Amino acid sequence: MNTQYDVVVIGAGIVGSAIARELSGHELSVALLDARSDVGDGTSKANTAILHTGFDATPGTLESAMVSRGYHLLSEYSARTGIPIEHTGAILVAWDDEQLDALPKLRDKALANGYDRCEIIDAAAVYDAVPDLGDGALGGLTVPDESIICTWTVNLALATDAVNRGTALLTNHRVDGVDVGDDHTTLHTDAGSVSARWVVNAAGLGADHLDGLFGYSRFTVTPRRGELIVYDKLARALVNKIVLPVPTSRGKGVLVSPTIYGNVMLGPTSEDIEDRSATATTADGIEFLLDKGRRLMPRLLDEEVTATYTGLRAAIDHGDYRVEPDAAQRYLLVGGIRSTGLTAGMAVAEHVRGLLADAGMALTPRANLPEPPRMPNLGEAFTRPYQDEARIAEDPEYGAIVCFCERVTAGELRDACQSTIPPTGLDGLRRRTRVMNGRCQGFYCGAEVQAVLDRQVASR
Repeated sequence: MNTQYDVVVIGAGIVGSAIARELSGHELSVALLDARSDVGDGTSKANTAILHTGFDATPGTLESAMVSRGYHLLSEYSARTGIPIEHTGAILVAWDDEQLDALPKLRDKALANGYDRCEIIDAAAVYDAVPDLGDGALGGLTVPDESIICTWTVNLALATDAVNRGTALLTNHRVDGVDVGDDHTTLHTDAGSVSARWVVNAAGLGADHLDGLFGYSRFTVTPRRGELIVYDKLARALVNKIVLPVPTSRGKGVLVSPTIYGNVMLGPTSEDIEDRSATATTADGIEFLLDKGRRLMPRLLDEEVTATYTGLRAAIDHGDYRVEPDAAQRYLLVGGIRSTGLTAGMAVAEHVRGLLADAGMALTPRANLPEPPRMPNLGEAFTRPYQDEARIAEDPEYGAIVCFCERVTAGELRDACQSTIPPTGLDGLRRRTRVMNGRCQGFYCGAEVQAVLDRQVASR
């Protein structure tokens, strides 16, 4: 295997995968490294899965520009690849006079960010839009273009596209040392050494540690734990759009949102912690969400809970993304990309390409690039394989349901296991198919799903 590349991108989350995809569209040898065994297995897999317009970003920041541009890039890319999106829209709800008074400023901020479709509405209009909202709302601000999306499919599509364009995907490569030479850098990993002319650090929660290997001490990543509750699909009728709080300096606060999979989500919490692997939920976190939920939408708490989960956001001690090249070391930092990285990823990749060109990298577009991959649909609002009679007639495996909670078929499991980037375990198979994500959380189908995975792995 070639272990010398023009560019090595470290971190196979959404941002790193987008960068690898962008660069591999040029006459370059590119590698995408990750410490884990699968793409999208870190921060990118657990967020609120909202495609943001960027209406509430800080005007003039890099984040604002990247989110605004990324919204359009990802929307277009999703249409080409089949990534499911529902344009539900959102309402920010004001629950007290202070929040109500803040709505005009939020509308003005949206205008400053180039988004002109926000409208202030009164309490009656809020309840017309969301009848099951709790008592006490005083007014709201509409954001018609906020949308829900499948974050898992975004990550997988970008990484698959990168691999199809020639990127070498090197998983299980945890970087633990760096030697910067005159014309190349050697990355020492637990799977051997990898050499690169340029290194791009998109390592998310580990970006500061990697930055330190290049001699920097310019920021610290503080994991920000966000716990969420996922309610059963029977709750979906209560929520037809994203219900947002008025944001604070700590984040966007607790929201109620439909998901692309047909569920309803309540969360997240926002707690700065030290442990970068603490992805378990906590009793305090769940109780906090239930208290918030009782005010936001009391009827939601009568519905059954399907799952709870925790995501860790890569919060840093800086108010903006940090995307900074070091031409002398041929090193580029892409740090502090918070939860907005889902939306901004493709725009960040464009920005990185421009910075590398400015630093002297020759970027010749490749001719005859392959078409983007067509991804399997995980969205409940669109036709799934078990509903497609023509597809089942061609291949009966798409009519053989294995996971009855999520209606996942044997054909989908087979396709995932035989795909360009196959899963390496059950969690990866979940992210590619929704299997075991329903009410029973794999209680009934888990053994059969594991057997399918074992057979497919053995046949590779």
